[in-house]
Amino acid sequence: MHNISFKHINKLAIPALIAGVAEPLLSTTDLAIVGNVSYDATESLAAIGIVGAFLSMLIWVFGQTRSGISSIVSQYVGANKIGAIKTLPAQATVIVVAASLLILLLSYPFAEQIFRFYNASGKVLAYAVAYYKIRAFGFPFTLFTIAVYGTFRGLQNTFYPMVIALVGTLVNILLDVVLVYGVDGFIAPMHIQGAAYASVLAQVIMALLSLVLLYKKTAITLRFTLPFHEEIPRFINMVLNLFVRTIALNLALYFGTSYATAYGNQYIAAYTIGLNLWLMGAFIIDGYASAGNILSGKLLGAKAYSTLIKLGNKLLLYGFLLGLLMALIGFVFYNKIGILFTQENEVLVAFYEVFWVILCMQPFCSLAFIYDGMFKGMGEMKYLRNLLLFTTCLVFIPVLLVFDALNYKLYAIWIAFFLWIIARGIPLIIKFRSKFLPLVKE
Repeated sequence: MHNISFKHINKLAIPALIAGVAEPLLSTTDLAIVGNVSYDATESLAAIGIVGAFLSMLIWVFGQTRSGISSIVSQYVGANKIGAIKTLPAQATVIVVAASLLILLLSYPFAEQIFRFYNASGKVLAYAVAYYKIRAFGFPFTLFTIAVYGTFRGLQNTFYPMVIALVGTLVNILLDVVLVYGVDGFIAPMHIQGAAYASVLAQVIMALLSLVLLYKKTAITLRFTLPFHEEIPRFINMVLNLFVRTIALNLALYFGTSYATAYGNQYIAAYTIGLNLWLMGAFIIDGYASAGNILSGKLLGAKAYSTLIKLGNKLLLYGFLLGLLMALIGFVFYNKIGILFTQENEVLVAFYEVFWVILCMQPFCSLAFIYDGMFKGMGEMKYLRNLLLFTTCLVFIPVLLVFDALNYKLYAIWIAFFLWIIARGIPLIIKFRSKFLPLVKE
């Protein structure tokens, strides 16, 4: 009998939720600390937002290894064949870290050109380049940690990823305060570069802790051996589909960041705050999406279709209620949230004008992200790829262009994101039920 009780789902979801909140806090902490410095606060916020958008693109593209590893391992767990999968995580991790090093070598010399492409100029461009040329070195360590997360999730364990994320977040917050503001008589204030160093050091510590916990707490080895596992071609196919999907996702993020930057410094700074809060909400929801990912892969491997349908129904309810709760909390503290990130009045005015749209999105984001996680767990990467290509090119971009032409500015971006989320979520629910309900009746 497969356990999909509320207690068991939350045993997986809550640690994943905490880990999920911790991940964007690495960037959100940089925003909150740097946004309150005594000079060039708006330009610094804008720079972090632009670099954050670019790094998020890279991490989301290459971080899809987590879903690929988790899907395959969880399906083997469901089929009681875990011993047959022991060499896959190490091989998958080597592939993705090697690719990340190649991307680092290609992007580093062209940092200025990359951020000009995001419409950055003047002080914003200078700060973005300085910030990126430090933050970039944390990229391979982040992807190593993400690959380990995928292994733990496949093994139905979200506790150790939570521990790793919490340690990294606490280290990052402490180092942010020390390195950005300095310690009188010991460490000179390093401003935006201090925030970058803090993030990199936190990412290195997380990678080392990931390695130790995987070695000590599981039977999985990260010792690379040949020949490649027979599942490596399926893993690569999954990652390539998710790669294309994530490019489509980041095309939407690029358009959002680029348009906000073109509107002016106060708009990109306000958009950066909103985007990071939206991403934090997404990572909170990712707790239940992770539970769906883990359990759906296991149930599919066990061919427990009836239980899989029940899981989908439960997560639909839990996700909607969680999104509603986040929206309500946001409205209660509406006027207190922005000032955590900046005291610049122009930025706050632009932020508060559109923040309500971000909050109203949350229940719909929950449904889309949870079913997205379930489809990843079941290995349905091709469908996810096609859906995101369709919704980005035929929903997000046209809506943004229409409302931008009407001079809606930040409203144009967030309305486009809202309709994009709805267009992503509804087809997933329909597809899931139409595929598995007939299998239950057989």
